[in-house]
Amino acid sequence: MSEPHNHVAPDQRLLSLLVCPVTKSPLIYDSLTNELISEKAGLAFPVRDGIPVMLPDEARRLKD
Repeated sequence: MSEPHNHVAPDQRLLSLLVCPVTKSPLIYDSLTNELISEKAGLAFPVRDGIPVMLPDEARRLKD
C-alpha cells in the first residue's frame, strides 16, 4: 500500500511547458483529482507532491 501524497498543485510555468508524453498534445490540470489530463491519449497523469509523474505506466486511463 502506498503512502498518500500531498495535494500540491504544480507550478503554472511548468504546466505551460509540459505536453503528453504519448501524443505530444497539451495537458489540462484537474485540481479536483490532482492530475494532468491528456484528452487525446485518454490518460490522466498523477501529480505527487507538486511534481507531475509523466510516465505512461503510472497514468490512469480515462473512461470512454
